Amino acid sequence: MKFSRRALAALLIAASTAASAAYPDKPIRLVIGFPAGGPLDQHARLLSERLQAVLGQPIVIDYKSGAGGTVGAQDVMKAPADGYTLMLANTGVMVINPGLYGKLPYNTLRDFTPIARTAMQPLALLVNPKLPVNSLKEFTDYARARPGQVNYGSAGNGGISHLVPEMFKTATGLFMVHIPYRGSAPAFTDLMGGQVQFMAESIPQAANYHKQGKVKALAVTSKERNPALPDTPTAIESGLKGFEVVGFYGFLAPANLPKDVTAKLSDAFKQVLATPEVRNRMVSQGADPAFLGSEDFGKFLAAEMPRWAEAVKQSGAKLD
Repeated sequence: MKFSRRALAALLIAASTAASAAYPDKPIRLVIGFPAGGPLDQHARLLSERLQAVLGQPIVIDYKSGAGGTVGAQDVMKAPADGYTLMLANTGVMVINPGLYGKLPYNTLRDFTPIARTAMQPLALLVNPKLPVNSLKEFTDYARARPGQVNYGSAGNGGISHLVPEMFKTATGLFMVHIPYRGSAPAFTDLMGGQVQFMAESIPQAANYHKQGKVKALAVTSKERNPALPDTPTAIESGLKGFEVVGFYGFLAPANLPKDVTAKLSDAFKQVLATPEVRNRMVSQGADPAFLGSEDFGKFLAAEMPRWAEAVKQSGAKLD
């Protein structure tokens, strides 16, 4: 039997439409490019149960850690664009890595389909609790009087916990020494022990240590105070005019995902984030529910990339 090209194209479109209409009909794999137990894992677990209920299929979390999330991103980039492989990524993976790595194996805007932005994640500016300061201004004065004698820790070169202190240094004219660690846990250990005096870290972890008296939170980097640290002023309140730096979380799929599958996934996340229980738990953890659909999320990523590329450039960080 012979088919014309037009008839064959029509059959292929019909088959694709039928497959999309049935989506999803099997479990969905959610890739996280970092080890279990971190902030992204916490966010994934918070959303996945509700997402399973909306989509009617299990969500299986797959940890592909390495190279600042790059290993996980490559895995998703190479997966079929059928909606059964998704990636939960943070600011670093999506918009910092492109400016940080000289030979990044993926292009955020070209190699992925944006599905939904789900949260904005401010940071807290922290000091060792024994440091004789109780406000960001006092710390700034303390560090200014000791150029090169104050160290700050980070979870690694080029990450948001490195770049935010660099932005703080630029805004204040301070000279502090960067001590990079392999992850936030050892950095926190040395902050609590006094080997480093300053650190910027996501609020969920920062709030827990602050409430235990193991670190002292001087300010948050969002425009408004955070419910997880209600008594901690913003950096803007503390005198740093315009200092607003907020990370974000979002879900992506391989490039060229069918539009109807993209829309179905995006709407599912919108429903999940509208759930009061989910919103309340996110806020209590220090993250702000911040849904953007596929198109708007794509525009947001395009706008964020040059901003973070400039921050990377100013920091001098570069990785191969």
